[in-house]
Amino acid sequence: MSDATNEELLAEARRVLVRSFGSDFTLPVIAKAEGATITDVDGRAYLDFSSGQMCATVGHNHPRIAEAVRGAADRAVHINSAMLSPEVVRLGRRVVELLPRPLDKVFFLSTGGESNEAALKIAKKVTGRYETVGLAHSFHGSTSGAGAATFIPSRRAGYGPPLPGTFAIPAPDCYRCPLALTFPACEYACARVGFELVDRQSVGSLAAVIAEPILGTAGCVEPPPGYLAELQRLARARDMLLILDEAQTGLGRTGDMWGGDRDGVAPDLLTISKTLGGGIPLAATATTAALEERAYRADFFFFTSHLNEPLPAAVGLAVLDVIAEEKLVDAARDKGAHLKRGLLALKERYEIVGDVRGRGLLMGVDFVRDRQSKRPAEAEAEAITRECLRRGLFLAATRQASRYWVWRVAPPLTISHAEIDRSLEIMEAAIRAVVGG
Repeated sequence: MSDATNEELLAEARRVLVRSFGSDFTLPVIAKAEGATITDVDGRAYLDFSSGQMCATVGHNHPRIAEAVRGAADRAVHINSAMLSPEVVRLGRRVVELLPRPLDKVFFLSTGGESNEAALKIAKKVTGRYETVGLAHSFHGSTSGAGAATFIPSRRAGYGPPLPGTFAIPAPDCYRCPLALTFPACEYACARVGFELVDRQSVGSLAAVIAEPILGTAGCVEPPPGYLAELQRLARARDMLLILDEAQTGLGRTGDMWGGDRDGVAPDLLTISKTLGGGIPLAATATTAALEERAYRADFFFFTSHLNEPLPAAVGLAVLDVIAEEKLVDAARDKGAHLKRGLLALKERYEIVGDVRGRGLLMGVDFVRDRQSKRPAEAEAEAITRECLRRGLFLAATRQASRYWVWRVAPPLTISHAEIDRSLEIMEAAIRAVVGG
């Protein structure tokens, strides 16, 4: 695998690499990835139930992705961002064909943060206003605008004031309702009360609301049915645009093509990233022809050194081909139901599993000390996760101290039923090893 061992490489990493996301470099150093399996430099294999950073939608190193990279390398890897390549034009057509109407314009960037930054700038440009609303505990990126709309305390503290005019409304968290209400009797009070508070703080310059169809970093919070439609109604009542951040939910992961499909919501702007590039940096921002025309006439400007790149576009085309040919949207729905049944069985057997939520192959497993207080079982969950890794299963967690500790379960859409069953066996064995039967 490698001339250096895992521990030798980790020691070198600690010496030379910046720790940019709270990690002290303790996870295995990966030498190879294929399908749902990653293998470290010492030859140990793990099922990857994070899909990398949720980007390996069609599995790690899918042959079609590798072929697309090789082909693009023979033609053009990079060109001036003011120019276009045939791959970019074809990918634009393919993405537009999949978008919920009336969205019919798109352009391509590198990361989800960029795509959200661009969407927010379009919204501000076409409305002539600057105030934005996001959901508490949301994550939209690390750039200035997207970061300002990211309402996770640990992601905001210590960097000085964010962009002015950014407001948070309560997250639609039915498991830990911020208003101590229950759905459907609440009638979406979290959104209505949130906007009433926004109205009292706004200076009259409301431009857009941005939301994830499932709040991944917030602990895989799944809004109740109809919530996105209510959010759109509240936005339109204030002449605001709705932006849906489909980084984690787009292109089939939830069992629908788009996370907003369940509620029948077509936003004014839609952003795509992780699921489009098959592991290659590729993101997109989509809007309507009418809004694109208004933005263009208002001199909208968003330019990077890697705008509309040919190599990522070729990969994006291959990803869309695989999703269609292998019927991965249907697969996510079917395999997700199988996985959820197994996770719910764990919940039935173990008190520490407080909640299982999500759709398709994007689910959260919420670890609690007890089901009454719902306080996170932080130490036990950490130990269970380490035990899963020791037994050959990698699970990524999302957490906020004293609030929640959740596995974000998001394997590749190409995962097999046998691999799902194996993962469930490992999860149960790990839980039993840490907390007993």
